[in-house]
Amino acid sequence: MTQQKMSKRHHKKNQRRVNGILLLDKPTGLTSNAALQKVKQLYRARKAGHTGSLDPLASGLLPVCLGEATKVSAYLLDADKHYWVSCKLGERTTTADAEGELIESRPVTGVTEKQLRRVMGGFIGDIEQIPPMYSAVKHKGQRLYKLARQGIEVEREPRQITIYKMELLGFESPLAEIDVRCSKGTYVRTLVEDIGAQLGCGAHVADLRRLGVGPYDASGMVSLETLEQQLAEGGEAALDALLLPLESGLSQWPDVRLTGDAAFYLRQGQPVLVPHAPTAGWVRLYEGETQFLGVGEILDDGRVAPRRLLNTS
Repeated sequence: MTQQKMSKRHHKKNQRRVNGILLLDKPTGLTSNAALQKVKQLYRARKAGHTGSLDPLASGLLPVCLGEATKVSAYLLDADKHYWVSCKLGERTTTADAEGELIESRPVTGVTEKQLRRVMGGFIGDIEQIPPMYSAVKHKGQRLYKLARQGIEVEREPRQITIYKMELLGFESPLAEIDVRCSKGTYVRTLVEDIGAQLGCGAHVADLRRLGVGPYDASGMVSLETLEQQLAEGGEAALDALLLPLESGLSQWPDVRLTGDAAFYLRQGQPVLVPHAPTAGWVRLYEGETQFLGVGEILDDGRVAPRRLLNTS
């Protein structure tokens, strides 16, 4: 056996099965993947994934799914988001945030708070947004940001998003602080750039912090420093105590409680009839009162069909 294979085997043997969701407070200057790998290393988890990247410039809520929780991560990708953003008016950059190179500068002396509020109001509701070149969206199999780094710009299809709420928290020219609640797929950088364009002075993101993802908010966030401290003081049991249950990210869906017999057939992939179940939509599946089985969907004939089952035994 080669040294490389032995090292891989030892590394896998050193990992453990751990299931749950950690609400990580991602620091600025770190990619989402680098933060994920750090969490995975601290937990010695076999499997881990996050639920939607934050730019290196951005900080805040990054739900990290460990073990079987990775099976529900896709549903959190579809969740609504909540951001605090500091915008700098009068300057446009290549990336629409403070990390990019300055490409245009305009005076902002004529921009008033009233004018800013009026322009912001025009973006509330269902709108179309063109993804920025510096994004992970693919064009003919290639990530847009890779093309952008080569100086290539391609035409992008607009996407429909929803801005549920946008509140101006403070304005001291040229900086504006805004609270944004939006649907999945929203690029806050593009939103800020578009607001700047409407104002006629341009704008970019100076600072960005995510405060909410679906049912989760900032109150439950844990920093990497706290994780390291918990591990040092209380071991892996202290780390595990910080994890939320797998089903916590799906709290918007109703529960369906199954008998042992119904759960058996469901595990075989068979839809089952459950008395008093919802008549449509997605549901959380439980055997008895507490054992979470996974995600199901109500069929047209009223039966409950398994869609994503977990293996936590």
